[in-house]
Amino acid sequence: MTEEPAPRTAAPEPLARRLAAPLGVAAGLAAAFGYVGAVDPNESGHYPACPLLRYTGVFCPGCGGLRSVHAVAHGDLAAALGANALATVGYAVFAAFWTVWLLRSVQGRAVSLPLRAGHWWALGGLVLVFTVVRNLPFGGFLAP
Repeated sequence: MTEEPAPRTAAPEPLARRLAAPLGVAAGLAAAFGYVGAVDPNESGHYPACPLLRYTGVFCPGCGGLRSVHAVAHGDLAAALGANALATVGYAVFAAFWTVWLLRSVQGRAVSLPLRAGHWWALGGLVLVFTVVRNLPFGGFLAP
């Protein structure tokens, strides 16, 4: 009777290949933050106006997002929170996720973010509440 050969395990991917995606995302975000940091959105004419704000006078959840990126790029966290608090918190959450992604990539481990439908509904609800409150008279502190 002949013995079957042991199954071969795949060799781990090289470190450079494992780091390509997280470092590519970091490079893209650095370029975007660098551009918005250099081209001030507080000066008119550089970026298009929000169509929802222009035609209805209602702040969308993204209004003030470019100004918050500009403030973060210049290290002014208070101004970033004042321009768009939700976006600024989102940058911090993404930075934490990206750090975990990078560390797991270095270790050769997979990263997963098991979001269920309830998570998406909660996120949508948060964005909706933020949008409604920033457009009400008492929510002026959330308006850009």
